[in-house]
Amino acid sequence: MTAVLSLTDVTLLHGDGEETVTALDHVDLDVAAGELVAIVGPSGAGKSSLLAVCGALTRPTSGTVRLGDADLTALPPRRLTAIRRQRIGFVFQSGNLIPALTSLDQVRLPLTFDRYADPRDPRQLLAEVGMANKADRRPHQLSGGERQRVGIARALVTRPQLLLVDEPTAALDRQRSQDVVALLAREAHDHGVATVMVTHDHEVLHQCDRVLTMVDGRLSAAEKSSV
Repeated sequence: MTAVLSLTDVTLLHGDGEETVTALDHVDLDVAAGELVAIVGPSGAGKSSLLAVCGALTRPTSGTVRLGDADLTALPPRRLTAIRRQRIGFVFQSGNLIPALTSLDQVRLPLTFDRYADPRDPRQLLAEVGMANKADRRPHQLSGGERQRVGIARALVTRPQLLLVDEPTAALDRQRSQDVVALLAREAHDHGVATVMVTHDHEVLHQCDRVLTMVDGRLSAAEKSSV
């Protein structure tokens, strides 16, 4: 299958001289439409740096990052901002919901920044993630799992090509963790969204299409015994 996201020989360095730290070390990664890829590894291994590079938040020191037909390493900042809004969805560990907004308004929010040819219906999307009966609730009235569902709906409303998910189950119990990752897998498969999820939660990895391990900035296939 043709890759939606493609990283080729990507290296990311922080600092200068003797203080230089290699966050990503010659990373190659292809993610196809409809695929859910999990990235596991110890803290400080480079997982957050990988998401930042994939999401056009950080430009790598060397190598190329492509999203569809766009070379993210060659575009000016304004064009990268447009691509992040229009083609990339982000789901954060804490949900990053706005306290004053209802669940429905959270999902509608991305549509206020740009005009989209074919956005998904916010109310229908809330129903798909099991939050139709909480459309008028604000974040403080929701559980951790419910906040994550709203955050996922918000990330998907623009029909992104790529969904980047950072530790979505960190604050959830086992059942809610399974439910959230099942939702991510279903959305990826049903709507053709290339999805990359960073997680420490090995209990949910069986729901992913692939599991990759990052250690010292290098990416490799996870050993079956460790999954």
